[in-house]
Amino acid sequence: MEINYIEWFGYLASFVVLVSIIMSSIIKLRWINLTGSLMFAFYGLGINSLPVAFMNTGIAIINIYYLVKIYNSKEYFQILPIAKDSKYFEYLMKFYYHDIKDYFTDEDFTFDDKAVGIYILRDMVPAGIFLAEKTNEHTLLVELDFALPAYRDFKIGKYIYEKNNQFFLDKGFDTFIAKAKTDKHHKYLKKMGFEKKENDEYIKKLR
Repeated sequence: MEINYIEWFGYLASFVVLVSIIMSSIIKLRWINLTGSLMFAFYGLGINSLPVAFMNTGIAIINIYYLVKIYNSKEYFQILPIAKDSKYFEYLMKFYYHDIKDYFTDEDFTFDDKAVGIYILRDMVPAGIFLAEKTNEHTLLVELDFALPAYRDFKIGKYIYEKNNQFFLDKGFDTFIAKAKTDKHHKYLKKMGFEKKENDEYIKKLR
């Protein structure tokens, strides 16, 4: 039986497009959909179907346009302290409970008298939650660093640990410690510039 490679390439392109539409992150959706549309464009050429090729080339161009727009946009980030007994914090934690567990396993998070408890606003929309406990005069143990699904492009993490690290330095903290319990969290901490020590512990110096 002869294998029709062009037909299987079309199936693969379909699968890539299908994967793209289940992405919660807009950036991931755009990149994966761009890949799928380019594959479909080549598939259209392979089966001599110019309408399929032209339509998917157009979709690819649209994806490129929005990706350029996303990466070149000047977004506004701001820190907002979490108020004690905040109902909004309680609602957020309940709503994203299972998503948080994917990164932080079976831990439960509350905001009592944490050294740092903040929302990270992105264009004035709550996009992340950060909780840290003081371990000594200059060190914070990061207990929760969670970005809402639509904002997982690492910009919030870079804002916290790089662009706005003066916020922590002004409070006297120059060292972060974090403990990773999942593969996702390990990868995230490495990407944020943390150095792995022992027993799944990571450390990051701000200066």
